[in-house]
Amino acid sequence: MRLLLDTHVLLWWLADDPALSPDVRKQIASHQNLVYVSAVSVWEIVVKQALGKLAIAKDWADALEEDGFRRLPVTWEHALRVGQLPDVHRDPFDRLLVAQAAGEDLVLVTHDRLLEGYGVPLLAT
Repeated sequence: MRLLLDTHVLLWWLADDPALSPDVRKQIASHQNLVYVSAVSVWEIVVKQALGKLAIAKDWADALEEDGFRRLPVTWEHALRVGQLPDVHRDPFDRLLVAQAAGEDLVLVTHDRLLEGYGVPLLAT
Protein backbone atom coordinates (compact mmCIF):
# COMPACT_ATOMS: atom_id res chain seq x y z
CA MET A 1 0.00 0.00 0.00
CA ARG A 2 1.11 3.57 -0.70
CA LEU A 3 0.27 5.84 2.23
CA LEU A 4 0.27 9.62 2.63
CA LEU A 5 0.30 10.80 6.24
CA ASP A 6 -1.95 13.68 7.22
CA THR A 7 -0.08 16.18 9.39
CA HIS A 8 -1.73 15.24 12.68
CA VAL A 9 -1.04 11.56 12.00
CA LEU A 10 2.60 12.43 11.36
CA LEU A 11 2.75 14.34 14.65
CA TRP A 12 1.14 11.43 16.50
CA TRP A 13 3.70 9.08 14.93
CA LEU A 14 6.61 11.27 15.99
CA ALA A 15 5.26 11.66 19.54
CA ASP A 16 4.34 7.96 19.85
CA ASP A 17 0.88 9.24 20.75
CA PRO A 18 -1.69 6.56 21.71
CA ALA A 19 -4.26 8.46 19.61
CA LEU A 20 -2.72 6.60 16.67
CA SER A 21 -4.35 3.20 16.65
CA PRO A 22 -2.16 0.09 16.85
CA ASP A 23 -3.52 -1.03 13.46
CA VAL A 24 -2.53 2.20 11.74
CA ARG A 25 0.81 2.28 13.53
CA LYS A 26 1.48 -1.22 12.18
CA GLN A 27 0.62 -0.13 8.63
CA ILE A 28 2.95 2.87 8.84
CA ALA A 29 5.78 0.75 10.24
CA SER A 30 5.35 -2.05 7.70
CA HIS A 31 8.19 -2.35 5.18
CA GLN A 32 5.58 -3.64 2.72
CA ASN A 33 4.08 -0.15 2.52
CA LEU A 34 5.56 3.00 1.03
CA VAL A 35 4.91 5.92 3.36
CA TYR A 36 4.99 9.48 2.06
CA VAL A 37 5.23 12.77 3.92
CA SER A 38 4.22 15.80 1.94
CA ALA A 39 6.03 19.12 1.82
CA VAL A 40 2.57 20.41 2.81
CA SER A 41 2.89 18.77 6.24
CA VAL A 42 6.40 20.10 6.72
CA TRP A 43 5.11 23.57 5.83
CA GLU A 44 2.16 23.23 8.22
CA ILE A 45 4.43 22.14 11.08
CA VAL A 46 6.88 25.02 10.65
CA VAL A 47 4.04 27.54 10.36
CA LYS A 48 2.50 26.28 13.60
CA GLN A 49 5.92 26.31 15.28
CA ALA A 50 6.48 29.91 14.21
CA LEU A 51 3.06 30.91 15.58
CA GLY A 52 3.82 29.23 18.90
CA LYS A 53 0.99 26.72 18.43
CA LEU A 54 3.23 23.65 18.29
CA ALA A 55 6.20 22.50 20.32
CA ILE A 56 8.12 19.69 18.69
CA ALA A 57 11.63 18.24 18.99
CA LYS A 58 14.23 20.12 16.97
CA ASP A 59 15.29 16.96 15.13
CA TRP A 60 11.79 15.98 13.97
CA ALA A 61 12.68 16.25 10.28
CA ASP A 62 15.69 13.97 10.79
CA ALA A 63 13.38 11.43 12.41
CA LEU A 64 11.31 11.32 9.22
CA GLU A 65 14.39 10.36 7.25
CA GLU A 66 15.38 7.75 9.83
CA ASP A 67 11.91 6.21 9.67
CA GLY A 68 12.30 5.81 5.91
CA PHE A 69 9.45 8.10 4.91
CA ARG A 70 9.50 9.30 1.33
CA ARG A 71 9.34 12.98 0.45
CA LEU A 72 6.38 14.16 -1.61
CA PRO A 73 6.92 17.58 -3.20
CA VAL A 74 4.06 19.84 -4.25
CA THR A 75 3.66 20.08 -8.02
CA TRP A 76 1.67 22.39 -10.25
CA GLU A 77 -0.68 19.52 -10.93
CA HIS A 78 -1.37 19.10 -7.22
CA ALA A 79 -2.06 22.81 -6.82
CA LEU A 80 -4.35 22.90 -9.86
CA ARG A 81 -6.25 19.84 -8.60
CA VAL A 82 -7.13 21.74 -5.39
CA GLY A 83 -9.25 24.07 -7.55
CA GLN A 84 -11.25 21.10 -8.81
CA LEU A 85 -12.16 19.83 -5.33
CA PRO A 86 -15.69 20.28 -4.01
CA ASP A 87 -16.16 22.64 -1.08
CA VAL A 88 -16.06 19.93 1.60
CA HIS A 89 -13.25 21.25 3.78
CA ARG A 90 -11.85 24.76 4.29
CA ASP A 91 -8.36 23.89 5.58
CA PRO A 92 -5.90 24.66 2.74
CA PHE A 93 -3.33 22.18 4.07
CA ASP A 94 -5.86 19.33 4.10
CA ARG A 95 -7.21 20.26 0.67
CA LEU A 96 -3.72 20.08 -0.81
CA LEU A 97 -3.05 16.74 0.89
CA VAL A 98 -6.30 15.41 -0.63
CA ALA A 99 -5.24 16.68 -4.07
CA GLN A 100 -1.88 14.96 -3.69
CA ALA A 101 -3.45 11.69 -2.56
CA ALA A 102 -5.83 11.76 -5.52
CA GLY A 103 -3.16 12.73 -8.04
CA GLU A 104 -0.58 10.22 -6.86
CA ASP A 105 -2.94 7.28 -6.09
CA LEU A 106 -2.12 7.33 -2.40
CA VAL A 107 -4.19 6.28 0.61
CA LEU A 108 -4.52 9.26 2.94
CA VAL A 109 -3.99 8.30 6.58
CA THR A 110 -6.14 10.68 8.61
CA HIS A 111 -8.37 11.15 11.61
CA ASP A 112 -10.40 13.87 9.88
CA ARG A 113 -13.74 12.31 8.89
CA LEU A 114 -14.67 15.35 6.78
CA LEU A 115 -12.12 14.21 4.22
CA GLU A 116 -14.36 11.23 3.39
CA GLY A 117 -16.40 13.70 1.32
CA TYR A 118 -13.65 13.87 -1.30
CA GLY A 119 -13.82 10.22 -2.30
CA VAL A 120 -10.09 9.56 -1.96
CA PRO A 121 -9.06 6.31 -0.29
CA LEU A 122 -8.60 6.84 3.45
CA LEU A 123 -7.07 4.84 6.25
CA ALA A 124 -8.79 6.07 9.38
CA THR A 125 -6.85 6.27 12.63
